[in-house]
Amino acid sequence: MNRRLAQHEFIFIILFTIISTVLFTKYLNTLQFTQSSVINTTTMSSSTVIPKLTLSAAFKNRRTVYALSDVMTVPDSKIQEILHDALLHTPSAFNCQESRLVLLVKDEHKKYWDLAYKAVKPTVPEQLFEKLYEPRIKMFRAAYGTILFYSDPAPLSAQAAKWPIIADKFPPWSDHASGMLQYAIWTLLSAEGLGCSLQHYNPRLNADISKEWNVPTDWDLKAEMVFGAPEGPAREKTFEPVENHRLFVHGA
Repeated sequence: MNRRLAQHEFIFIILFTIISTVLFTKYLNTLQFTQSSVINTTTMSSSTVIPKLTLSAAFKNRRTVYALSDVMTVPDSKIQEILHDALLHTPSAFNCQESRLVLLVKDEHKKYWDLAYKAVKPTVPEQLFEKLYEPRIKMFRAAYGTILFYSDPAPLSAQAAKWPIIADKFPPWSDHASGMLQYAIWTLLSAEGLGCSLQHYNPRLNADISKEWNVPTDWDLKAEMVFGAPEGPAREKTFEPVENHRLFVHGA
């Protein structure tokens, strides 16, 4: 049994490598190349035509950007294409394909953050809400769209029933799959010149979301990704040393 599990893990790693390469190569071939590897957002306005990035530059440029506007140069069809391809090609354990996405743009996006405002306000002290939550929610509302990342438990339960000896592994593996999907979409949106931030206002909004957008109540909301046109630079980021601290190489 241990040998069979090892074989399945090896096959999963190979499939992950192949599928990820296909997904990112497709966008590498379609993205417009720029001479600069990083967007200079310090002088951006909502009317600026945002340059696109190479995939390599998008990896480096992908950052949390909070100040976003709803003035978009990227069409909704492109956003949907990115989400479609990321869902199709991002790997999941045993090919469960349990990830689900709900895309909210324009008025539906703003409705979501209006619901967040109403849901959060009664649950935190008034001073904390006014100082922290209220300005943040208003800032998120000013963006163009929100992507809700869900996990459907049905495919996971089906695989767990087939593999009872590792049934307890499927929930964390589902988190891994969702994390890969979030990172893939975030990077691809960055490659289009968009800014994003990842939020976690669940479970306060779960019931309201299910009612408003007909989302099954048993789906597990993992995160919300806010996106739009960047109105300012990302915050300064520092990096810990990589070699011999975070990366260890043997045999090369």
